[in-house]
Formats: sequence, structure tokens, C-alpha cells
Amino acid sequence: MAASPSRAEALSLLRSLLRTASKFNDYNVREYIKRRSLDAFRENKSLSDPSSLASAFSDGKGQLEVAKRQAVVYSLYAPKVKSIMEIKKL
Repeated sequence: MAASPSRAEALSLLRSLLRTASKFNDYNVREYIKRRSLDAFRENKSLSDPSSLASAFSDGKGQLEVAKRQAVVYSLYAPKVKSIMEIKKL
């Protein structure tokens, strides 16, 4: 059975997810990953069972790896046009 992650490890995972989200050029994907990451951490905030914590942490690490791979793929095929949300007002 895997050991329960510490608070520092969980916060490090969240920061890594948010850092990876910032690597996406597409506004919609970037904001979705940020929102989904924060929502998942808020949802699992009340977990106290060590096996549930370990499972949620493991899922989070898996999602981080997926996000890292997708960031590379999106960077290779990113559209050259910015989203309307990214265009600054003059």
C-alpha cells in the first residue's frame, strides 16, 4: 500500500499542474486545466483516509503526466491566431 502524501507533496503537485497549464498556448485549454486542477483539489480537500489520499494523489500525478504530454502536442500544432479572450484592448 502506498504511503499517504504529505501536505507539501500535494501542494507541489498542484503547483506543477498549474505550471503545466500555463504552457498551453490555447486560452480555453489553459483555463480548463487550471480550473479542473483547482476543482479536483478542492473536491479532495476533505479526504482523511490514507488509502483515499494515496489514490487521489496517484490520479493527480497521472493527470500531470497527461497534461505534460498534451502541452508538447499542443505546442507542435498550436494555431497562430489568438483567442478573443487573449486580445488586449487598445
